[in-house]
Amino acid sequence: MYNKIKLYDTTLRDGAQSEGISYSVADKILIAQKIDTLGIHYIEGGWPANVKDEQFFKKLKKKNHFKHAELVAFAATRRAESSADKDKSLKNVLEAETPVVTIFGKTWDLHVRDVLKVSLDENLKIISDTVEFLRKHDKEVIYDAEHFFDAYRANPEYALKTILSAQEAGASNITFCDTNGGTLTCDLIKIISEVKHKITVPFGIHTHNDLDLAVANSIAAVELGASLAQGTFNGYGERCGNANLTTIIGILKTKLGIDCITDEQLKELTTAAHFVSEISNVKLEPNQPFVGRSAFAHKGGVHINAIMKNPASYEHIKPELVGNHRRLLVSELAGKTPILIKAKELELDLDKKSPQAKKVLALLQKLEHKGYQFEAAEASFEILVKKALKKYKNFFDLESFRVIIEKRRNGRITSEATIKLKVNNIEEHTSAEGDGPVNALDNALRKALRDFYPALSKMHLSDFKVRVLDAKAGTAANVRVLIESEDEKDTWGTVGVSENIIEASWQALVDSVEYKLLKDKVNKKNISS
Repeated sequence: MYNKIKLYDTTLRDGAQSEGISYSVADKILIAQKIDTLGIHYIEGGWPANVKDEQFFKKLKKKNHFKHAELVAFAATRRAESSADKDKSLKNVLEAETPVVTIFGKTWDLHVRDVLKVSLDENLKIISDTVEFLRKHDKEVIYDAEHFFDAYRANPEYALKTILSAQEAGASNITFCDTNGGTLTCDLIKIISEVKHKITVPFGIHTHNDLDLAVANSIAAVELGASLAQGTFNGYGERCGNANLTTIIGILKTKLGIDCITDEQLKELTTAAHFVSEISNVKLEPNQPFVGRSAFAHKGGVHINAIMKNPASYEHIKPELVGNHRRLLVSELAGKTPILIKAKELELDLDKKSPQAKKVLALLQKLEHKGYQFEAAEASFEILVKKALKKYKNFFDLESFRVIIEKRRNGRITSEATIKLKVNNIEEHTSAEGDGPVNALDNALRKALRDFYPALSKMHLSDFKVRVLDAKAGTAANVRVLIESEDEKDTWGTVGVSENIIEASWQALVDSVEYKLLKDKVNKKNISS
């Protein structure tokens, strides 16, 4: 039914234009290599005219780093006042020595007159000259028709002329771009349906997400015959972002049955999305389709009960297909079922009608009434259950802690935490500074424990959130602190609640550290001085 679809990743160029993202050359190489393992067909490296991107292309020239992807250089059509063979940007593209070049050109008459400031005929000449020049140097040329849908609505005859100029000059693919991201899916379908019969080369789709329709528009284009789908991992990009290539891949494979990548590569989709998120220093949205932490999370008791009988009742695919996993969230809404399931995972014998199950549920409800929330703090819940069933021993005993915040005359603010604790009756007294009181407390705690538990050097805090639970109480309000921690293998969440933010943070910190030791099966009895 569908043509073979090729995937085109522009995370390193369009994604890098996202607010808050800045990739080093090393970052770009790591991301490119990771994306390549998924079987992506084209990886756009950026503008060779940019110094950082020039270095990226130079490093990749020395050695073929990719097993699957073709490396792509990106540039605009030649400048109006320059010939193609003298255009500096196009020279940089040739020096990048990539087999494929993507060129974007002006399609909208508004841009030609008001931005490029040339005649409509001159713009057609600029497009054809640029594509012809690159074809003479044996480059595969993908032509990105910038603002195509806006252009076609404004002046369909001229918009068509621009893409025909690129086609006649030798472009191997014409990609329709919704650059402003303002096109409705119904309009996109109408326009592509009118245009696709008027070109003879394959066409692609490149959409932005300003209406939250980028993925829907990309899929609609594929269903109309697009053979190239462009996007960025996790939807990174300028303004509201680009089409999320992670979601597009999931839909193409699991819904449309298009083998754009292999089944085994699909199982690495979640890992790759998280990897790109980490390198980008942007937290992956938990509700991101297919790969988010909450994509297959269930909280309602009715849902959980049904899921246990037949997962298809509330899941559109098996999470394992995309390398994700099911999560049954513990809350007062879910009843005893997730408690029993979690107990089973922990190899604890707990019957639904047992006093222990009732005890844990009552404790859970009591804590949630105080403001605790365990669906994002499963590590704290595991510790809670084991403590309630008397199946848990602390890894250390706190004697005291103190946090000092000092503002100096020069305006510098410093935080210092001092901790006294015991491990196997061995007392440890230490202090540490930090960027803030919680960071200082975290540093002091791990400094005090590091000789007893070296494994703690492998973990770090990756997220810290504070929520005021009763704003009307002002500064006396209870606060809930959620901490996310990770090591080289796992991510886990912990929670603390108190009217004192430092105490709430301490509760979450202790759970975070103890969970790390718990999951690594550190045996307290074997620890010596």
